[in-house]
Amino acid sequence: MGGNGVFKIVVGVDGSAPSRRALEWAVEEARLRGGEVHAVTAWAFPPVTVGMEGLIHDPDIFPQAARRLQDEALKRVESEGVPVSGEVDQGTAAAVLLRAAEDADLLVVGSRGLGGFTGLLLGSVSSQLVHHAPSPVLVVRSRHGAEE
Repeated sequence: MGGNGVFKIVVGVDGSAPSRRALEWAVEEARLRGGEVHAVTAWAFPPVTVGMEGLIHDPDIFPQAARRLQDEALKRVESEGVPVSGEVDQGTAAAVLLRAAEDADLLVVGSRGLGGFTGLLLGSVSSQLVHHAPSPVLVVRSRHGAEE
C-alpha cells in the first residue's frame, strides 16, 4: 500500500490512445480497490542542433503543453469517487515514471505496439519500466485489430 495505506496506482499519460486506455484501466482498478491514481506526464526539451537555437522562443511552452495534454486526458476519464492527482515533470518518460513509482503499488502504462509481428514487442519505455520499476508494471495493450 502507498504511504497513506491506500492502494496507489501511478499511470503514464502522454495523450496517445494507449495512454488514455491505461488511464481508464487505472481509474477502474483504483475504484475496485478503494485506491487512488496519480497521473504522470513527462516532458523534455527537444534536441537542438547548431543553427537551430533561435527556433525555441519560449522554453515554458513545453511544460505548459504537457500540462494541457494531461488536463485533457483527466477530463475525459470518468473518475467519480476515485482520488486522482496529476504531476508533470521534466525528463525522459521512463525516468520520470520510475521516480513517480517509488512509493506506488502498481505502475500502469499504455503500449504503442506497431502491429503485426512487431506488435508483439514492448516499446522502449515499457521495456525499461518492466525491467527497472520498484513495483509491478501493467502494460495496457489494445485488442488485436482495434483502432488507436
